[in-house]
Amino acid sequence: MTISTLFLDETNTLRSGWRLLCYLAALLFFGGLFGLAAGVILQRFDLIGQTISLAVLVANGLVLIFAGLAAGWLCGRAFEKIRFRELGAWLSLKTPLHIVLGLTAGAATLTIAIGIAYTFGGMDFVRHPDHARNAVLLTMATSALFFAFAAAGEEVVFRGYMLQTFIRSDLAWVGILVSSILFATVHNTNPGATLFSWTNTFIAGIWFAVAYMKTRELWFVTAIHFMWNWMQGAFFGIEVSGLRELISASYLMEQDHGPAWLTGGDYGIEGGLAATIALIASTVVIYYLPNLNKRSEPLA
Repeated sequence: MTISTLFLDETNTLRSGWRLLCYLAALLFFGGLFGLAAGVILQRFDLIGQTISLAVLVANGLVLIFAGLAAGWLCGRAFEKIRFRELGAWLSLKTPLHIVLGLTAGAATLTIAIGIAYTFGGMDFVRHPDHARNAVLLTMATSALFFAFAAAGEEVVFRGYMLQTFIRSDLAWVGILVSSILFATVHNTNPGATLFSWTNTFIAGIWFAVAYMKTRELWFVTAIHFMWNWMQGAFFGIEVSGLRELISASYLMEQDHGPAWLTGGDYGIEGGLAATIALIASTVVIYYLPNLNKRSEPLA
């Protein structure tokens, strides 16, 4: 092996591992740039307070989206000569169908996880006595907004160029592992995080990667991700990856009876065995679905 073959493949293209490192560097740059701009705008309109506001949550999601797309487009054009639409954020005639199927898959998977925990006595739910109807409706609407942007941002970053560049090198399994490990690791600083929650988030990363590969668009997987988080927090009143303060007035109130290995404890259901079973089952079902988009990506 020579120095050139260490960096370049037989087509004189920068190897996928180096492309990933360049993408991460670009992501940090654009994330910092757009984050700074968002901070200035929020400060200008006095939208930064003592508590996390809707404006801040939406801004965080938008920063991830724009940074991920900018970094992906820059690396894609520089190293693989791909068009912006190949990042998976482009609209197509099948996009509405992909969104509906994704919402259904996300809701069904979460329902299975909760059903397992409920069946074995780990949790149940009651109407929250302190949450008025109007407050619940407002919370559902506003939380849908920031959960949608948050899900889209994470999918652009982890199932965008990061995963796709390995797929174009016929190394999909490497892309799935790398993106899932990073996806799980960035959630490890959340309140109540454990080794179990890291493992489940890693499995969720594989689930999302398989969903992306069924459509080669980000709409299907983003809809799955959004519905899982939104139903979990706004409807069932469960912590979303350990975060409870995101939701002010959920429709139901969770009563967690444990054990934590089943229900996830303080991290929410994503940290327990009930979610493990549901995520694996959903991944298998989606894997065996027929491809939902016949449009093929150009190979690098």
